[in-house]
Amino acid sequence: MGRAFEYRKAAKMKRWGTMSRVFPKLGKIITMAAKEGGQDPDMNPKLRTAILNAKAQNMPKDNIDAAIKRATAKDAADIKEISYDVKAGHGVQMIVECATDNNTRTVANVKAILTRNGGEMLTSGSLNFMFTRKCVFLFDKTEEMDMEELELELIDFGLEEIEEDVEPQESGEDINIVRVYGEFTSFGELSKALEEMGIAVKKATLEYIANTPIDLDEAYLEEIDSLIDKLEEDEDVQTVFTNIN
Repeated sequence: MGRAFEYRKAAKMKRWGTMSRVFPKLGKIITMAAKEGGQDPDMNPKLRTAILNAKAQNMPKDNIDAAIKRATAKDAADIKEISYDVKAGHGVQMIVECATDNNTRTVANVKAILTRNGGEMLTSGSLNFMFTRKCVFLFDKTEEMDMEELELELIDFGLEEIEEDVEPQESGEDINIVRVYGEFTSFGELSKALEEMGIAVKKATLEYIANTPIDLDEAYLEEIDSLIDKLEEDEDVQTVFTNIN
């Protein structure tokens, strides 16, 4: 299965390395999860996953606790998730996921960024046939981990694909990781199965993966990376998925 990540690894590490941008975005997801399913992570899988992802980005416990408490605050903003279909240059298509308490502000900001950088917002649902939503789990590969056995154990819980990869580290020493893919409706079952198997998941997400990913020349990639960077500078934009390989 061809897959396209939000952006290339090096660019991703650079952008998400800025804590002042990352923590508020993660906080919104935590607050929404707590408001939707309660403040107890043990009883709220969505909140448990949001906390896990926040910890993976080294978000301090105080920030996480504060985000949970905001869910019941009297003056808490009503944050909603919304996504926009986008056409960029060079055949690149994007799905821009946002979390906002003011859709009018968010859509105006996203449109302005696109207009200034050669992009165009499409009618909602225009890219449904180009992307498939999958649940994705990432964890470290240990020496005792048997990939074939792991694949067989997870198939009954909705596994579609499992692959080994290398994750670059700031120290320069790459680490071996495993990515597990499944239909987005299998998120809960796969999450529970991995937990019961004692596997420490580092990141669990729902991603839009391109059905037919494309390759771009380096010059075009830099141009698209610049557009993604500008989009993610907006406080309401959570993630940008593309059809780039």
